[in-house]
Amino acid sequence: MTPNDLDDAATAFLTDRHIATLTTLRGDGFPHVVAIAFTWDADAGLVRIITREGSAKVRNVRRSARGAVAQVDGPRWLSLEGPAEVTDDPVRVAEAVRRYGERYQPPREATDRVAIEITVERVLGNW
Repeated sequence: MTPNDLDDAATAFLTDRHIATLTTLRGDGFPHVVAIAFTWDADAGLVRIITREGSAKVRNVRRSARGAVAQVDGPRWLSLEGPAEVTDDPVRVAEAVRRYGERYQPPREATDRVAIEITVERVLGNW
């Protein structure tokens, strides 16, 4: 499936307050899976994750330019996969922070904040 295949129930699931996992690839090819908070921009088909420069997930995305976010709630689950990039562009980071604050809570201040953006090409799931 693609993001265009997501119905209202899937979109609602992606905007409810849940924690998810981000999977990136380490330099040795092993998956690096971490718990994250993320936001879904259905109009842009974009996942946004705020984080700090220098984290393993940032290094992995810069190296492989791929990522997958999986959200699970009992039998409901969605996995969003695609090319990923790290941005320190102030406008894009501010948008990621704004959306994070709407879905979760305003994040703590960070001087080294960046955003990971995944352009979703493939969707897997059961919702």
